[in-house]
Amino acid sequence: MTVDFLSLQDPLPIPLSERFAKIKKNLIAGNERAVANSWYRLLSQLRKEADRITAAGSDAIPTIDYFDIHDPVKAAIFRDALKRRGVAIIRKVVPSNVALSWKEETQEYLMHNPPTKGIPSHDPQLHEMFWSPGQVRARADSRLLEVQRFVMRVWHSEDEYALVSSNHPVAYADRIRIRRPGDITLASGPHVDNGSVERWEMDGYGRAGTYNKIFQGRWEEYDPWDSSTRLGVTSDLYNGVGSCSMFRMFQGWLSLSSTPPGSGSLHACPMLHLTTAYLLLRPFFSPRFPSGPSFLHDTNWNLNVAQNTVIHGALPGCGIQELSDALHPHLRLGRTMVPIPRVEPGDYVLWHPDAVHAVDTVHAGTADASVLYVPACPLTQTNALYLARQRKAFLLGDPAPDFFEGGNGEREFMGRPGVQDVNDAGGEEGLRSMGLMPWDEKRGVAVERELLRQANGILFPDRFDIMGRRGKRF
Repeated sequence: MTVDFLSLQDPLPIPLSERFAKIKKNLIAGNERAVANSWYRLLSQLRKEADRITAAGSDAIPTIDYFDIHDPVKAAIFRDALKRRGVAIIRKVVPSNVALSWKEETQEYLMHNPPTKGIPSHDPQLHEMFWSPGQVRARADSRLLEVQRFVMRVWHSEDEYALVSSNHPVAYADRIRIRRPGDITLASGPHVDNGSVERWEMDGYGRAGTYNKIFQGRWEEYDPWDSSTRLGVTSDLYNGVGSCSMFRMFQGWLSLSSTPPGSGSLHACPMLHLTTAYLLLRPFFSPRFPSGPSFLHDTNWNLNVAQNTVIHGALPGCGIQELSDALHPHLRLGRTMVPIPRVEPGDYVLWHPDAVHAVDTVHAGTADASVLYVPACPLTQTNALYLARQRKAFLLGDPAPDFFEGGNGEREFMGRPGVQDVNDAGGEEGLRSMGLMPWDEKRGVAVERELLRQANGILFPDRFDIMGRRGKRF
């Protein structure tokens, strides 16, 4: 079965400014032969894996029940599958009746307060709303925070001094979607978030060397789960639409409805390692013949002798990397973009920040497809800095900082939760995730304690001093 997706931009590659030809040339300088050889190895692996994904369909998406995450055997199997696929579902994280109550609270909040901005503007279904009771309760919920710790431990750091902790999830306030049957406005084609041309730029992902091994012709050695290569990244050099200021180990949403495939849900390409290597190397290669029965054959593709300015599917300021069959033909996206299995209220869907995903072009179901966007974010210095800004927005009722465009937001909304509501929903752990209570600096290994000390200093400068030991190695 093949699926047609809405394209976000022109299907033909768009030439960029001349400096991008130089960027591409410099990225692989001295490694041209290795990169060319790695390309052909990649195409061989893609053919095999694409066939496996096509045969498996939705079964390629790993799933586990919330109650099984403490079973060592089941948890290990799930984590291995998650690392391989880059997308997963955790079932029954929140009881169905609780998830539905959060949805009802949110709908009542919408009903009794002034209209919020959203998409589409004439009839919002993706609401620019951040502090409804349901959203606040979900972010602070102990079960959701527990699951976030569980999945974030798939990540590791090659740098033993990297200041990042998956043991301390922090909240990122995002929106709510209540997509109605028949909707076509919230469709999106295959894409990757968290930047576009920044993945090739030295001032973007190059700052952290995130993809160095791929550009050296050693894509097999690239580790998509090394958090130390993400901390120094600048994923938004051009003030792009939809950019995220926090490092999200997983993007994700919590289902608030019963949603089968085709009913406004998610599609994903569960070949994380291969798709990342392919989309990064694709701009360096061109076909000898642009069509024909041998179009996808290895012998039809050569490394460009002189690099051009094209980066397929990426535009400065776009904020996302688009993929399509026209631009990325070897991925066979019409077959490898598989719908996630049916989700029920309380199920948690999550995917790696480099995972290729899309949303149903048409909501062909009979009931709304509702989700709370709840990514899994670790504690880092950058995330703590953003958390301080977000905390202020929460206390004032302003839009979350990444979405702020002026106006009063929810300042005057009736029923807007406060600090006590966060405490009631999640206790001390929920308060800490929102930056409303300091962390215990005496717990954890040395690197973790140093990070907690710095985060407390950022969030509570009147109570904690971070200046005396800033930058200390331990």
